Amino acid sequence: MRKPPSVIARRILHEFHKITDHYQASQREKSWNGTKLAHNIGVSDVNGLWEQLAARPYPAVVRSVDTAGYDALTRGDAERVRAAADRALARRVNLLGSGEFMLEKGMWNTDYMTGVSWPNAYCHAIDYNNPDQSSDVKIAWEISRLQWLIPAGQAYLLTGEERWAEGVRDILNDWIDANPYAWNVNWSCTMEVALRIIVWTWFFRVFAECRAWRDEAFRGRFLTCLYLHGDFTERHLERSDINGNHCTADAAGLVFAGLFFGHGKAPGRWADLGWRILCEELPKQVYPDGVDFEASTAYHRLVLELFFFPALFRERCGLEVPLAYKERVIAMARYTVFYSRVDGSIPLAGDADDARTLPFGSQGINDHRYLPGLIGMAWGVSDLIESFSGPRDEIFWWLGPDAADRLPHRDKPAAALPSRAFAEGGFYIMRNSVDHVFIDCGPVGLAGRGGHGHNDCLSFEAVLDNVHLVTDCGAYLYTASYEWRNRFRSTAFHNTASIDNEEQNRFIRPDYLWHLHNDAKPEVRRWETGEERDVFVGAHAGYRRLPQPVVPERSFVLEHGSHRLVIYDRFEGDGWHSVSIPWHLARHVTVERLDDRLLRLKTSLHDFLLAWQGDAAWKLNIGDGWVSPSYGVRYPIVRLDFVRTGTLSPLAVVMMPEKNVPPDIDDWLRSTLFQAGIL
Repeated sequence: MRKPPSVIARRILHEFHKITDHYQASQREKSWNGTKLAHNIGVSDVNGLWEQLAARPYPAVVRSVDTAGYDALTRGDAERVRAAADRALARRVNLLGSGEFMLEKGMWNTDYMTGVSWPNAYCHAIDYNNPDQSSDVKIAWEISRLQWLIPAGQAYLLTGEERWAEGVRDILNDWIDANPYAWNVNWSCTMEVALRIIVWTWFFRVFAECRAWRDEAFRGRFLTCLYLHGDFTERHLERSDINGNHCTADAAGLVFAGLFFGHGKAPGRWADLGWRILCEELPKQVYPDGVDFEASTAYHRLVLELFFFPALFRERCGLEVPLAYKERVIAMARYTVFYSRVDGSIPLAGDADDARTLPFGSQGINDHRYLPGLIGMAWGVSDLIESFSGPRDEIFWWLGPDAADRLPHRDKPAAALPSRAFAEGGFYIMRNSVDHVFIDCGPVGLAGRGGHGHNDCLSFEAVLDNVHLVTDCGAYLYTASYEWRNRFRSTAFHNTASIDNEEQNRFIRPDYLWHLHNDAKPEVRRWETGEERDVFVGAHAGYRRLPQPVVPERSFVLEHGSHRLVIYDRFEGDGWHSVSIPWHLARHVTVERLDDRLLRLKTSLHDFLLAWQGDAAWKLNIGDGWVSPSYGVRYPIVRLDFVRTGTLSPLAVVMMPEKNVPPDIDDWLRSTLFQAGIL
């Protein structure tokens, strides 16, 4: 009841739609068929409608592709596509850490990891959270997104073989049979419905002229189901006073549905409504510096796709995209350039559930470099084009071979990018050709609600001399385990100080998985970059609420020439406190203790030393931690934990390549902090 009246009214209307759909869903589906749909759009029959839709513009490649040319541009990716297509038609699915499993006919509402299935019931009456059974509804949802079937469409465009079209048709028929309108868990989240719209429109354009899709009955049921997806999305938009990626996905799906059908009152309304929401939400959800306000690199990628692809579709249809809209999307792409590391990997800030909009490429799930190249080529942005490196298959499938060929052909950037502050979003990046230090000093996600942000203020990731040394732990799971969900977003699972075993942002309740109190308000005290070194100093207010308030302050100094990183923690406050400062080492980094104040970090490339200074109360514990590079996957790592109990006292730590160790580490460390103006 603290929401604005307009939000309450919209919520009441939404609940009303849920109730009416409960009783009207089956009749609503039965009242539509291919012939009625054709007449509604102004065409005499289904085949006429099919031909009309097949002639409409589309923002991606949907015509036959020269295999040799594709292989030349993508370094032989056609073989991967065909292998993935074979697995898809055999219903061998592997997603979200599931391992490979066989998708059984009609079994679209099952978590194949636990065997739990959700009932065939009205979608909004289903409780899909089963923490006592460790089930994960995301498995069923991800299966029904059908993005794993995309390689079959690509294989058809590469080979023209009808077996790909037949296989996709049969799987779509099975999905339609098993998922009546609004009547199981795959309709429980509107975002899932909206993302299916985007995938299904692409399937239509790919297979529109093939023999296997000529049956009028199939054409009618396919188009009717797709139309009902648009109808459902409009009726069940996920809107509130603060909207995130769900609302953005809903709006993107509406734009695709509206522009796909093109004619008729409802499609026109969908396209206009979806686009209006995107234009309203873009400046609300994305800071002027290009950072998505959900405080997650993975969701930044998803939201960037959701804002860009509908704009690209509009342009293909000859519709305007405002300059201000383009500029904000381009700013998002520039942020992507800077947080991407030389090898294409990214910091694991915030949540990640492997979500994509229309995934075409061969790159790893944490390689986002295709997006700046795609946006740069689509809108003629020279700096995005020049900064591009990595695989070009995503650009090929969206913009065609000419665009993919005009991008730079290289695996790594041609020149080092400078350090850069994204002050509004709260991320600070120190970098050169071989170092990359990613610092979080921003607000908690979703405008202070929590959302997909974590308790990670003043946390960091570090790559030094081309070696990933310190990592964020990632996200791992959502509803499958409330315990692990809350662990991975806790302060203790990030490289930042914890005071008196308290969270920097308090959890509201253990089952409030996307909410946090807005306690750790950040403060940037200093940001300087130079040829020799970069300096950052920040603090946050998360522990001002303690009976004896404490303000953690953290300083970073990166020396570009020697690739040495100094981190200095000090604490403003009085009294007796327990302090823990964890450092989570990247996978494959092992530790050798040399003495009480010196470690060797051993890696496959070369070794580093980690040394620290602090009073005698500071101790270092070496233990076990976890990292989750993608949803549902976790690996053991080494966790360093600097701990002390007593009065507050500073701690200085330095990491450096062993080949660049100064003669006296302690003197050098004090001198560096003094020269940087920190001591």
